[in-house]
Amino acid sequence: MKISKRFNLEKSQAELDFVDIDTSRDIPLFLDPHFLGQRKDNWSTEAVQTLRSFFQTLLDLIREGNEKEARKLFNNLHEPNSTCLGLSAYKPDGNGVGQGDSENIFDRLLKSKAVKTGLIQDIEDNILFIDRFGKDKLSDMTTNIIRKHLILYTQNQCNLHNIPLNSNIPSGFFWDKEDCEWKNEYINALVVDGKQILLIPKGIVSFSEAYIPRKYYNNFVLDYLQHEHIRLNSALVRERKNGKKFVTKKDLKEQYPNSKEFLIEFTLAHPEVLERFKRELGINPLKNVEISEVNIKQICSILGEQLTEIPMGNAEASNYHKKVMGIIQVLFYPKLINPFKEREILQGRKRIDIVFDNASTDGIFSRIANHLHLFCPYIFFECKNYSSDPANPELDQISGRFSNQRGRVGFLLCRKLNDKDLFKQRCKDTYNDGRGLVIPLDDQDIINLLDNFDERNNDFFETYISNLVREITLN
Repeated sequence: MKISKRFNLEKSQAELDFVDIDTSRDIPLFLDPHFLGQRKDNWSTEAVQTLRSFFQTLLDLIREGNEKEARKLFNNLHEPNSTCLGLSAYKPDGNGVGQGDSENIFDRLLKSKAVKTGLIQDIEDNILFIDRFGKDKLSDMTTNIIRKHLILYTQNQCNLHNIPLNSNIPSGFFWDKEDCEWKNEYINALVVDGKQILLIPKGIVSFSEAYIPRKYYNNFVLDYLQHEHIRLNSALVRERKNGKKFVTKKDLKEQYPNSKEFLIEFTLAHPEVLERFKRELGINPLKNVEISEVNIKQICSILGEQLTEIPMGNAEASNYHKKVMGIIQVLFYPKLINPFKEREILQGRKRIDIVFDNASTDGIFSRIANHLHLFCPYIFFECKNYSSDPANPELDQISGRFSNQRGRVGFLLCRKLNDKDLFKQRCKDTYNDGRGLVIPLDDQDIINLLDNFDERNNDFFETYISNLVREITLN
């Protein structure tokens, strides 16, 4: 049974930030550390720092000849059954890192020329250069190392969706980057059928089909060798009728068979090819339809109808808030991820409803940061189920939460703006006073965005939000 059904969330995968796992079986998705390393949001950045801390500590010990201490680090890299991600077809106990696997992987690392020469720099490089090291083992190792980040994420999501947590549950070992050691502690955990469950952000999972030896070999190594053989006019060079010279990849594969040993020797001689592979390897977050069988158009239509059916007023504020949060997940993913409720109250002000990590690398939020020079690592959302227009106190509430550390961009969502021009002028005054950018969205705005939503083409969303921002920020 999926998490959403077990806890009666009444939300589709598109309305959730985490992978809606079935706790009784694995889903064939993986944590990909290269993919994680490309992301710029705060959660991912901190997780990558922890990952690199562990791997650098391991490499330093191996290169110093401290095999005993290095081997100890591998003791906690077992297969985690708490994420329900991986290759096993049924119960989540399949093809990951077992105790014997852990020891074998360490032995291969210890003997590897790629480690001794410094060729391996990042944990994902193991998949290119270490024998019998696949995407499942890489995913398992990553999960164990960043377990604390996943625990905090799970706690935030459970708090957001009112999913109960069990207290005083052993966390399992996680890597502490400050003290450079494994730690274990008692936590509040999501427990299903007696087993701790870690929720995984859908924005960081992949099928691990990008950072793999086959793609490195076929698309980068062989491409380089083709150009080199043509430059040197080797015996492998052929000539077309028009006189253009070429080298087939079939001929190259016969002369340079794909193996981890060959990739090591080639990369040591041509490190710039690996750098280009890492730099140019494009990885986009999975779409909702790739994670789960969902009909996005149908979901958007239903959400729009359900939104308009919610009565205005305080009595229905909770239902409005819940519905709008699902809609934001649909419209803003993968630009915004990792939503959480703010718990603290600063200077007597009420907390903001929801805060998202800004994971955008392009588009409107990137332009806000780069062109308007508004720092926005987090994006704030305040929801008002009023029957009347929000006014200055509501604007002051959200802008009062902005800061140089937290960011200065947010959305105020409301039911209907009877005098939209007046409220936009208030937002303009807030912006011109240097108090930050507040973007208003009423029901009609949201329905327009839902009616035109397309996971494969983001142009309408970008244009719509950009026009709103332009109205507020241009004099």
